[in-house]
Amino acid sequence: MFELFTLKQIQTSEATLRVRIGGEGPPLLLLHGHPQTHVMWHKTAPLLAKHFTVIAPDLRGYGGSSKPQTDENHYPYSKRAMAKDMISLMNQLGYKEFAAAGHDRGGRVAYRLALDEPEKVTKLAVLDIVPTGEAFHRTTMDFGMGYFHWFFLAQPYDLPEKMIGVNPGHFYFKGKKDLFDPAALKDYMRWIKEPGTIHAMCEDYRAGASIDYELDIADRGNKKIKCPTLVLWGKKGMLPRWYNVLDVWKDWAYHVEGRELDCGHYLAEEAPNETYEELYRFFRKRE
Repeated sequence: MFELFTLKQIQTSEATLRVRIGGEGPPLLLLHGHPQTHVMWHKTAPLLAKHFTVIAPDLRGYGGSSKPQTDENHYPYSKRAMAKDMISLMNQLGYKEFAAAGHDRGGRVAYRLALDEPEKVTKLAVLDIVPTGEAFHRTTMDFGMGYFHWFFLAQPYDLPEKMIGVNPGHFYFKGKKDLFDPAALKDYMRWIKEPGTIHAMCEDYRAGASIDYELDIADRGNKKIKCPTLVLWGKKGMLPRWYNVLDVWKDWAYHVEGRELDCGHYLAEEAPNETYEELYRFFRKRE
């Protein structure tokens, strides 16, 4: 797993990140989702590394990255703060501009990065999400029942932390373990058992229901993503039940393309070859 990649701990301006780096070519930043780590890219990153320099960090609060102290506004776990980590990381690696792809929470960091720092992101891919503000703005009973964890994890400290801490593996991966490579699952399980990680992931969702939502609503209808944007989602997941996914993103980006893949939520692990092919085609294409 991740042969020919190097694993580093890199200090950014506000956090220390566990980062996997490999390949040659234009820089491509890969951001993981919840409750995973950068290891979720283990099937696609080696393929992409044949054409790109792949940089895959653990987000702050996740995996082997640091868990900064939070505040009453949850800003340290906002997607804006996480996006700043990525700017600092890529600057240290010598990249003034780069392409970015993110799944789940990583997709939220990636599109916030593209909105806040449009001169940095050359192309953007978001996997199995719609914008946070859009999801809350359109919330229905079906969404609330399907994504109940959005509301549970965002409850005040320390109710969710205590409840999850009783059996983290059961909460996060009940009925899903067969979707993941055993080595990848081992990495996820290693970190989600730590109280600091559980707390940080709750803070991520508290930020989502507060500052992230506020930033998105401020941008909604007023600011769009300027770079070419690829949207991929799982046919067997929840998004197609609730949204015309491409139409939602056309309100948030000037240049949007994409399609559904024949899988569930975890595209890079359930449909790695198809995910790779779509990412390769998009990021290699000359505009």
